[in-house]
Amino acid sequence: MAGSYSAEDFAYLVDRESDQVELKTGVGLSPLQEALVAFSNAFGGAIFVGVTNEREVVGRRLDQATEDRVHEAARIAHGVGRYRVREIAVEGRPVVAVSVHRREDGFAQTSDGRLLVRRGGHNVALIGHEAWDFMSNRALRRFECSDSGVPLSHADPGLLEELCGIHGWSADDAGTVERLRERGLVNGSGILTIAGVLFLTDPAQSLGLGKAVVEVRRYPDDGPDYDRRVVGNGPLQRQVRWATQFITEELGSDLIVAGLYRYELAKLPEVVVREALANAVAHRSYELDRTAIVVELRPDAVVVTSPGRLPEPVTVETLRQAQAARNPTVIDVLRRFDLAEDAGRGVDVMEDTMRQELLDPPRFSEPANSVRVELPLRGPITPRERGWIADLERRGQLHITDRLLLVHAARGERLTNSRAREILGVDNLTARQALHRLRDARLLEQHGERRGATYVLSESIAPPAAFRMNPVQLDELILARAADGPVTNEAVRELTGLDRSSALGVLRRLVSSGRLVQVGGRRWTRYRLPG
Repeated sequence: MAGSYSAEDFAYLVDRESDQVELKTGVGLSPLQEALVAFSNAFGGAIFVGVTNEREVVGRRLDQATEDRVHEAARIAHGVGRYRVREIAVEGRPVVAVSVHRREDGFAQTSDGRLLVRRGGHNVALIGHEAWDFMSNRALRRFECSDSGVPLSHADPGLLEELCGIHGWSADDAGTVERLRERGLVNGSGILTIAGVLFLTDPAQSLGLGKAVVEVRRYPDDGPDYDRRVVGNGPLQRQVRWATQFITEELGSDLIVAGLYRYELAKLPEVVVREALANAVAHRSYELDRTAIVVELRPDAVVVTSPGRLPEPVTVETLRQAQAARNPTVIDVLRRFDLAEDAGRGVDVMEDTMRQELLDPPRFSEPANSVRVELPLRGPITPRERGWIADLERRGQLHITDRLLLVHAARGERLTNSRAREILGVDNLTARQALHRLRDARLLEQHGERRGATYVLSESIAPPAAFRMNPVQLDELILARAADGPVTNEAVRELTGLDRSSALGVLRRLVSSGRLVQVGGRRWTRYRLPG
């Protein structure tokens, strides 16, 4: 579907409402979900909002309310296929276009249970034998519920006890088998399902699923060759725990010193690592048993790739709005192990945590037959600036949503309302409230009034030189101080905000380059200009 149409081309496209075109002027929930369901059950199609039944383009902007309405219609229906919402232009006039894909497996129903298909421009309800035949032909049996052929008696006793414990059961209880069956881990014959095997055995041994593992590769650069490879196998809960710990420790932290305080800022929050792994484990296709979950540790990002596409109706564009699970039993057990968020919350937690930690947001994609999430190790601010922000938060001086504004002010920017909107990605009112909040807290100083108002960092909270200067600037600052007389390590620490070791390193560098001369020793060491 193109992004812009002439009136003639669009008129030809919607010449009549057909098996694959529906026209609407508004976004009523009931009509929208009927069209979404009918297209999902047929051959897909497009809903154009902002066009009358007479093919007159009256226009409709894709504002937040309209987009939310479409997602709500899809959510209250059952099993809607993949869809995409965007704005197109017809002779410069906006129209909302909703592209709906045909479901490849299963079927969709309206919120009141109707099974609709698209026929000749109408959404037709199937009843009786038609409904039965349709559902029988398209019913989806989840692979995780399939019979594994492994008896429950082959489950690892320790794993069984652990799983029963998180549910509050006793492994010796006579009703345990029935409870496992209710949870989708055992079938009626006492045979473990695929989900049961994944948690109660080592699937590589019990089923020969040698690739049902997490493989971590470390890359020294952006090239194709890795310099370390480790594999986490065993039951899924152990894979997620091991991989989370290994990756977090391998990445390490940035150690920032602010005055008397030291801040260890994780390069990637542990909850984000854990949730990315839990999502990969929970949503991967275990039918694709020749491919492992692969984690790439790159210099600037962690990349997690899992086999299988996103489950319908979820797309990369609708990750936060649409909810569906390929393996709901696996997700439920991981959640009970405290290794995953509640269903539908994982992506929210990842994105919100990255934003709170002032890191760039995760990036999702679907290369080939897989799902990929890239977790950047960089953000809009430096580790030293993160340390300064952490120090202000420790003192209770900073609202979490205002941190980016303060960083830009600390860099010497003179903030305006329009610049605040750009930095925060918010509207005019929200930006003004943030600036006033920082002003009232005496973190920013306001100059001018109304539209001419600008805001600069208050001198009372200016970050130490170590937070805002590069090494060359730090050298010049220390040399300027030495021009007034010999300096000590303590004096350099007070001047720059560096810790003892870092200050000593800068002084030794200046001595080595001949720009300072060391005199005395131990507690009496001084540094002066040559000559």
